[in-house]
Amino acid sequence: MNVKILGSGCAKCNQLEKNTLTALNEMNIKADVEHVTDFAKIAAYGVMSTPALMLDDKVISMGRVLTVEDIKNIISK
Repeated sequence: MNVKILGSGCAKCNQLEKNTLTALNEMNIKADVEHVTDFAKIAAYGVMSTPALMLDDKVISMGRVLTVEDIKNIISK
């Protein structure tokens, strides 16, 4: 699984990254997690509101911090 957190590195972006790592750990899922801070790259993904979460190059969420439970529910689908 390839996971990307898109955002400038602000508190909300960092919280989304932390929640994502926690969810992956609790589900025993090994994933490559990348925090993308380059706004040109973020815009190229079609994301206009951060923080955003991408799973396997698909934008799952943007503009809000997902909880650990939200992320686990999304991954399990």
